[in-house]
Amino acid sequence: MTDTTPDRTHPEPAGQDVEKQGGDRAQYGMCAALAGLGIVLLVNSASLAPVASSNDSLGPRVIPTVLGILLLVTSVLYAIDIHRGGVGAADEGEDVDLGAKADWKTVGLLVVIFGVSAALMEPLGWVIAGTLLFTGCAYALGNRHVVRGLLVGIAISLGTFYAFAIGLGVNLPAGILQGIL
Repeated sequence: MTDTTPDRTHPEPAGQDVEKQGGDRAQYGMCAALAGLGIVLLVNSASLAPVASSNDSLGPRVIPTVLGILLLVTSVLYAIDIHRGGVGAADEGEDVDLGAKADWKTVGLLVVIFGVSAALMEPLGWVIAGTLLFTGCAYALGNRHVVRGLLVGIAISLGTFYAFAIGLGVNLPAGILQGIL
């Protein structure tokens, strides 16, 4: 399940081995959260009305029930692993500087781009708003090839527009391009 290599990032006080204590007690909270989510899924799936049709022979109960059971099994296996002393691997191999400060300028620019894109979705349509979203996010994250970013943004927006319309039967707003698309 998880790596049993001891976590050397936080040395344990003398005489307090994680394995002898029965595992890292803080991780049992995650086990409880997984089990709680599994129980919620099982209770809610039991309250669904059994519906069967020629198109859907399984009905709406199957997937939430399977996911609830899998979450319960995962929480139990995770608790057993924690009790046996399993800990995650330390972040020694990561190439991320954990001491670096957050780049709030980039985060703020991304928030503005998402907000503007959401505001322009109805009047301009998905293709134009999506192109602005993808191109703007690429620029905010460091892409300085604006023309290439714009072309990729157009391709992704058109691709998702038609994938939703043809593949899923969901019509995204066409906006000012109504009748052209």
